[in-house]
Amino acid sequence: MKERETFGSRLGFILVSAGCAIGLGNVWKFPYMTGKYGGAAFVLIYLVFLVVLGLPILVSEFAVGRASRKSTAKAFHELEPEGSNFHKYSYMGMIGNYVLMMFYTMVAGWTLYYGYVMATGKLQGADSVQITEFFGNFQKSTGTMTFWMVLAVFLAFGICSLGLQNGVERITKVMMLCLLGLIVVLAVHSATLDGAVEGIKFYLIPNFENMKEAGIGNVIFGAMSQAFFTLSIGIGAMEIFGSYMKKDLTLAGESLSILVLDTFVALMAGMIIIPACFAFNVEPGAGPGLVFITLPNVFNQMMGGRLWGALFFLFMACAALSTVVAVFENILSFAIDLWGWSRKKAVMVNIVLVIILSMPAILGFGPWSGIQILGEGTNIMDLEDFIVSNNILPLGSVLFVLFCASKRGWGWKNFLKEANTGKGVKFPAGIRMYMLWVIPVVVSVIYLKGYYDMFKPKGMEYLVPWMIIGVAMLALVVWIAFGHNKSKKDRS
Repeated sequence: MKERETFGSRLGFILVSAGCAIGLGNVWKFPYMTGKYGGAAFVLIYLVFLVVLGLPILVSEFAVGRASRKSTAKAFHELEPEGSNFHKYSYMGMIGNYVLMMFYTMVAGWTLYYGYVMATGKLQGADSVQITEFFGNFQKSTGTMTFWMVLAVFLAFGICSLGLQNGVERITKVMMLCLLGLIVVLAVHSATLDGAVEGIKFYLIPNFENMKEAGIGNVIFGAMSQAFFTLSIGIGAMEIFGSYMKKDLTLAGESLSILVLDTFVALMAGMIIIPACFAFNVEPGAGPGLVFITLPNVFNQMMGGRLWGALFFLFMACAALSTVVAVFENILSFAIDLWGWSRKKAVMVNIVLVIILSMPAILGFGPWSGIQILGEGTNIMDLEDFIVSNNILPLGSVLFVLFCASKRGWGWKNFLKEANTGKGVKFPAGIRMYMLWVIPVVVSVIYLKGYYDMFKPKGMEYLVPWMIIGVAMLALVVWIAFGHNKSKKDRS
């Protein structure tokens, strides 16, 4: 058996893992949710949930990876006791990685395209109506969208083809350092705009009246779900980097470093966007269109806006590509672990596969726009995002936590021993019941409320069948975690 690759440095591990966590959820979703849910009060609640909910799940993923030295495809097989069902999650985790890339590669292509558009001045002088039309026409242009998606796929797989240390670690380190440098420059510039002070107050000084206006329950659930989804936990995207870790440092300490870096980027992204929105009297809670429609309007009104716009979308592209590279690395490891393929063979096959799988999301904005499975006004990308974000991420996270805390899984003693191997912050031994019961219950509530919130406005004809599907998926997770497989054959 060929020895497992490891990261060349601690900085490399932290930056690559943080690069996986830092994606469009930080720089796209977090700022508009902060605007929608009342500013600093939302940020404060988000930070609390990030520690109490996100951190234990992140440590669990890393522990499974480092102990097994395998990707999600084989990790549970290596660690579970005889008769356990946890290995059946492997298929869900693998599917989750592919479905995520079916639309994320397209959106990564959008960021590359908009960097090009801003740098070449194609939107200079355009008014808000023209900018909205430009984005709409771009989404309907199957050829243009395909070109930029393919470019994102080739860039990311090209990096992965060079190997863990020479490709993924070395190039992601450069991308992440560029990202961190760009985000500081952009945030300082945004904070110094005329009229930005009100935006900074809204963002940094908690005002619980704003929270009441948005609805306290909505704000709490919004903060909880954002904290949960921002770390890319639940599909094994973090687990794979645990499998490349050395044993010299504890997992809680490393996870805290990643969490701090992820939070820093999210907070700085908000510092770029929200003061700029206040400075130019633009609604910061504008939703997903904030980045590709609202912000180009802001840059057009800004002195030197062409430069600042190009830098912003370069920053966005680094954030998106760092996640794509991380997930591609996980996808490659499936083929390497399952079939013993070489890295180059896995790259060649998956380049073709991912490009083909990415086409439905692109066609969903054009010829296939009539496919609206989630209801009127939705598209194929919405369905793919729903499968990953509303299902596989939360349900996978529950399984990772239960696997580490339950006797039917790997077990608490084994988990603690792995998590606390090395120097650094130790994982608390006294929170087993919290991980075994509280986290799964909280995540299950978030999961079912997500279904309810999505389908209730569409009417009972959507709500009832989709809620049945949601409950059935939750039941499947319970069976995987607590069911017993009577087969005696060795699954390793």
